[in-house]
Amino acid sequence: MKIHILGICGTFMGGVALLARESGHAVDGSDSAAWPPMSDILDQAGVPVRPGYDAAHLEPAPDRVVIGNALSRGNPAVEHILDRGLPYQSGPAWLAENVLNGRCVVAIAGTHGKTTTASMTAWALERCGLDPGYLIGGAPGFSERSARLGTGSPFVVEADEYDTAFFDKRAKVVHYQPRVLLLNNLEYDHADIYPDLEAIATQLHHAVRTVPGNGRVLINGDDPNLPAVVARGCWSQLERIGFGADNDWRITADDRPDAGAVLLHRRTPLGPLHPPQPGRHNLANAAAAVAAAAGAGADPTTALEAVNAFPGVRRRLEVRGRVGGVEVIDDFAHHPSAVAATLEALAAPGRRLLAVLEPRSNTMRLGIHRRQLADALARADHAFVLTPPDLPWSVPEALAPLGGRLHTAAEVDHLARLALAEARPGDRLVVMSNGAFGNIHERLLAGLEAGSAPA
Repeated sequence: MKIHILGICGTFMGGVALLARESGHAVDGSDSAAWPPMSDILDQAGVPVRPGYDAAHLEPAPDRVVIGNALSRGNPAVEHILDRGLPYQSGPAWLAENVLNGRCVVAIAGTHGKTTTASMTAWALERCGLDPGYLIGGAPGFSERSARLGTGSPFVVEADEYDTAFFDKRAKVVHYQPRVLLLNNLEYDHADIYPDLEAIATQLHHAVRTVPGNGRVLINGDDPNLPAVVARGCWSQLERIGFGADNDWRITADDRPDAGAVLLHRRTPLGPLHPPQPGRHNLANAAAAVAAAAGAGADPTTALEAVNAFPGVRRRLEVRGRVGGVEVIDDFAHHPSAVAATLEALAAPGRRLLAVLEPRSNTMRLGIHRRQLADALARADHAFVLTPPDLPWSVPEALAPLGGRLHTAAEVDHLARLALAEARPGDRLVVMSNGAFGNIHERLLAGLEAGSAPA
């Protein structure tokens, strides 16, 4: 079968492309833009990507078009498909129909930590000898691919709460019919499609309704918003994960940075929990991954040993380079809670933190969380924030509490120069965005190498 994928460079749709290719289909796709890591992954897999959404890309007509949720009515490719009556479906529908049927699906959902936790879960299942399949919305450090079929029963899918397609406004997670469903956390996000937190909670509860009675629902027991989701009804085994004493999977951790943590299951210690990735949020991610892997049949002690050796994920606290004593780190944080967690994880005595932020997500661009952003950046010694002309809210006004620690620029080059002018040996310079950010990481590294701002 010949499959054409619209929006192929998105992290989810790129994974669909890899699975379709591995399944023996002829696959190509179109997208308006491409950036690493997905552009690199597709290139390495030999999947052709055509720029733009020209209707000519659909001639001769493919057997099936898989349409990403970034496309809407009025797009020339979409209009061509509808006018010609070409067969089409969404990415989640294709995945459920062609890959997930008959598998032990482990769906990793929640506002934050999905990519890291899904990667950790797949890694743990692999190290436990279960040869899982997976589709992850990022580039896991243990593989050159973000998706694979696997030969075992478990299939780990990063289950986004974002909508499915222009013709299907349900959350992606509702499509997967998981046997193990993890709800990592719940905060208000995706303000472009959800009016409030309650609307997202409803979608997550719809996913809970699809888990079989002999399946497992795992929730972050410390999250204030998740109890209401399962209180609407839960017909499966329910387990809670977190730092609180009442959790089934409990993390005991001292607040001191050098202190160790231990993971307990129903009060029985399983062993030390010390993933290489820093931060309290990564302890929570690692514990959730152990619980999810155990739900899919893994030995929990072996899964714990696996997450303690987890090789990481690209763009999640990823060190891009060290030059002249300055460390440049890339992170996907694009919500105030994630920004705060990233900075908390990187804070270290005697090292300054320089935060470089692009307010790129739809929710951030709308300014929904602008009042929380100053507190999120409080740990940064200096904050450098991109202020594109079309941003509909005032960054200087929202971040006024930062005072002289705030630096803004309308262009990426200018922002890079400001950050380079402030950087000195021993600093950690962390770049946070859910997009390419004008390749600012390489601009910063080049500027540090040259000893001055890039031209």
